[in-house]
Amino acid sequence: MLDFPRKPRLKRPVLIVLHQETSSPGRVGQILQAMGHALDIRRPVLGDPLPATLSHHAGAVVFGGPMSANDDEAYVRAEIDWLSVPLSENRPFLGICLGAQMLVKNLGGTVFGHAEGWTEIGWYPLTATKAGTALMPWPDMVYQFHREGFDLPRDATLLATGHHYENQAFRYGDNAWGIQFHGELTLAMMHRWVVRGAHRFELPGAQVGRAHLDGRLLHDAALRLWMTSFLERIFQEA
Repeated sequence: MLDFPRKPRLKRPVLIVLHQETSSPGRVGQILQAMGHALDIRRPVLGDPLPATLSHHAGAVVFGGPMSANDDEAYVRAEIDWLSVPLSENRPFLGICLGAQMLVKNLGGTVFGHAEGWTEIGWYPLTATKAGTALMPWPDMVYQFHREGFDLPRDATLLATGHHYENQAFRYGDNAWGIQFHGELTLAMMHRWVVRGAHRFELPGAQVGRAHLDGRLLHDAALRLWMTSFLERIFQEA
């Protein structure tokens, strides 16, 4: 009997939710594609619908954006409500920055700015909790670009902490994850953020543009390796 090589198992696509016309899934998209997933990119802010079920997807990743999870726009409220789909179906889900804050809102938590107006824009230390350390190794420094944080939702497990914004990463249930920081930026994306976000560098706690790029040389390799391992863990059975 001839022994033909088996065809690789076709993996379901990952739903990618972006919040601007020019936004990109960046490194996260590259890693997921290397894992064998196609990307189903939707932009609700531009009118793209979100699926009523994730049964045809391996899971979902909701990215950041300039808006707030507290905004009253209909698409923001609808997207927060939609997160009940991956939660109720127990499908792999990752929220990054705004995406994590939307997850917190769906779970009944609150999103808020720092009491003294501090932001995190640039590279900042990260400390894994006991639960986070048991899960996997974490980078010591991560890239941030936000001026709001969140409290820890009820029944969620805190995985990593920061200084100005304590809650930096958490897990809810088996398959829902939220991170405040950004591990998805390619070099080209960081250049765009530094140029377009330069007006924010005067905010309290923000770092100047050069520090963003200098920090990348020092810290991005570890962050890239962590992001790869993290996505492999989230979507390992998807």
